[in-house]
Amino acid sequence: MSGQNGGTMRENNSTFENRPVTMNEKNNLLEIEEHMYILDDVEKPNVFRNMFPYSEIPKIPFNDRIVPHNMPKEIWITDTTFRDGQQSRAPYTTEQIVTIYDYLHRLGGPNGLIRASEFFLYSKKDRDAVYKCMELGYQFPEVTSWIRASKEDFKLVKEIGMKETGILVSCSDYHIFLKLKMTRRQAMEHYLSVIRECLEEGISPRCHLEDITRADIYGFVVPFCVELMKLMEEYNIPIKIRACDTMGYGVNYAGAVIPRSVQGIIYAIHTHAGVPHALIEWHGHNDFYKAVANSTTAWLYGCAGINTSLFGIGERTGNTPLEAMVFEYAQLKGTLDGMDTTVITELADYFEKEIGYEIPPRTPFVGKNFNVTRAGIHADGLLKNEEIYNIFDTEKFLNRPVLCSVSDTSGLAGIAHWMNTYFKLHGDKQVDKNSMLVQEVKKWVDEEYAGGRITVLTDEELIEQINAACEKLNLTIG
Repeated sequence: MSGQNGGTMRENNSTFENRPVTMNEKNNLLEIEEHMYILDDVEKPNVFRNMFPYSEIPKIPFNDRIVPHNMPKEIWITDTTFRDGQQSRAPYTTEQIVTIYDYLHRLGGPNGLIRASEFFLYSKKDRDAVYKCMELGYQFPEVTSWIRASKEDFKLVKEIGMKETGILVSCSDYHIFLKLKMTRRQAMEHYLSVIRECLEEGISPRCHLEDITRADIYGFVVPFCVELMKLMEEYNIPIKIRACDTMGYGVNYAGAVIPRSVQGIIYAIHTHAGVPHALIEWHGHNDFYKAVANSTTAWLYGCAGINTSLFGIGERTGNTPLEAMVFEYAQLKGTLDGMDTTVITELADYFEKEIGYEIPPRTPFVGKNFNVTRAGIHADGLLKNEEIYNIFDTEKFLNRPVLCSVSDTSGLAGIAHWMNTYFKLHGDKQVDKNSMLVQEVKKWVDEEYAGGRITVLTDEELIEQINAACEKLNLTIG
């Protein structure tokens, strides 16, 4: 039997005609109980070579099977800055972790829309950071952990006082057969035994289904999730499912085939494995520039939590940027629900000035040039009305007033506008277009373009000339 969005459905021995017909209260239609899926314990790994021919570019096939939108009433963001975000850069100091965590609390607002943040526990530095973050007493982001699947680590989580921990449960045959050297049944039995040990300690496991976009969704992922839901019922402890697009292969195109279809994966986990919305989380990577689009798609089709990292910092091409999902949330819900987006700019400043991380200048929302207009004709429009070339009121939401670059068309007003916005001058500290400083800089600008220049002036060039003019005129700015 063909599965939703591709794959093969495996049923148990119960016959289709004996299944009850019930009323679906959501759509008021009669339906037959969903099929039951059992593990397909294949002898050889299914690496979907038709979709992932390693010597060619991966392929995106379609079967035009569509699943319905099913966005949960409540959606939220989770953070992996201190876990996946630390796997691609020098480790943060304990003090830096605590400071960033405090920023995340402020950004998430009173409704705790940044729901949780995960931490390593391997080193004393990591554990010290965990203790200090927990001492702050914040409900959100909840401090959670990422550990090895061992009894010793489970006990450590319990001793620290954490309620939840992440556990790696790789789900593609690439990992099961080629890395772990197991069969699917062996892997499932091993994972379930580890998760049971976690539950025995009274800890809520967060199961990281690594490499889900190359996994057999109905042959392994759904049967495994069904067993996890049985354990959840047995122990009465929540078990979260994190769908990890480890290699960034997920796509958000309607009718694409699983395991590449994000909506198909979320549909399968929720509808066929019976995992509640609130226990499904998406973790995306940006290898094919799709991290944000895929994450938003996961929300739209039934996933409550989106796992992110500040500025997308993470392994290889990085994770879904946290700041991007803040604005995706606002666009989907029509409100920020209390999130303080100005903290995003504070975080960007902290990373650059205190941590020494250089944010690419054209990075949306946080790069120094993200709302700078450079084209002369655009600058002219911007000076007349900033809504023409600014995405929203960036000064209100990010403390980042729109900036126009300086060129031969800017004039005295344009140069004055650049100075006031770049140096954040307000009130009587603002420079006027008729000031000696502005006129002195304008002379240099005119000379540049009279000499044949056609490109806009860079920030660095302008700062150099402004400093020189201030020294010549014995003036200070600001």
